[in-house]
Amino acid sequence: MNRVYVCSCFGITDKQVKDHAAAGACTPRQIASVTKAGTDCGSCVRTIQGLLGRGACPRRELLEKGDGAAVLAADTRLVSAAEPEPALAEAA
Repeated sequence: MNRVYVCSCFGITDKQVKDHAAAGACTPRQIASVTKAGTDCGSCVRTIQGLLGRGACPRRELLEKGDGAAVLAADTRLVSAAEPEPALAEAA
């Protein structure tokens, strides 16, 4: 399996960033909160921004509608999605 590392400081792949984005992370800061990517040297932040794109952000839309419960549920999904990939966990 080819792994494209976005953040070499913490070993975060493009797949992990995309998975967190699918779970509701819409900004590099939200990605950083679950993966630490972008919090050390910062050289990956632009790459993360590129992966996230400028698409719709369901989390932001929920906030604008005032649906705080749905935002909390999305945050819970982000935290549970932050578990390491099985191959990485076995190597540790």
